[in-house]
Amino acid sequence: MCNRARFDGEPETITERFGAEWLADKPMDNRFDPKELRPFGRAYVVRNEADRRGLDVMEWDVLAGQAKQAGRKVAQTNVRTLHLPQWRSLVSDPANRCLIPLTEFCEWARESTDLGDGKKPIKGEMWFGVTDQPVFAIAGFWRQVGDGRYFAMVTCDANELVAPIHPKAMITILQASDHERWLTGSYDDVLALQRPYPADRMTVRGPVFPTRTTTPLLI
Repeated sequence: MCNRARFDGEPETITERFGAEWLADKPMDNRFDPKELRPFGRAYVVRNEADRRGLDVMEWDVLAGQAKQAGRKVAQTNVRTLHLPQWRSLVSDPANRCLIPLTEFCEWARESTDLGDGKKPIKGEMWFGVTDQPVFAIAGFWRQVGDGRYFAMVTCDANELVAPIHPKAMITILQASDHERWLTGSYDDVLALQRPYPADRMTVRGPVFPTRTTTPLLI
């Protein structure tokens, strides 16, 4: 389930798009790559603090590395069962909700492709975009652990475009008009917004095989 995503823009794109101001110092180290989101990596996140909307940087693992510390190299990047006590307690409080700005997200193709290069067939990357929102927001929530802040994306039923590739779920893309409702609304508002984005407002490209060839096989 969506463990790859991209934000192809600059911080100024987010501050302008979401009316946010910086809440934290922008990371200056070369390990921060906001354009390529991967588990345990850091990403730009929009959240409210007191009476202002701000831009923050958080790690993509709402469990704050607990599984990693136990020897399992997995991150809790996505959550769907919001009624479970550990998630409901977070999502019920608007202070713990956030928006994750993206320009594309990835799911793996269901079938492997033989590229004719004598190597083992592999599954390609399928990249999804949103036609009516070049920069779109994913519904998410976050928590503070020690000095760090960690987030997860909320998933929902897959729409007709995503389902043939990943039938179980897709990340919850919000309409621009629903940003405020997600960040400030009730728990019932959260459940109402946990729904698939209209398939006719989305595109998909792929499969692409960045580790094997620079020529994508388009569908």
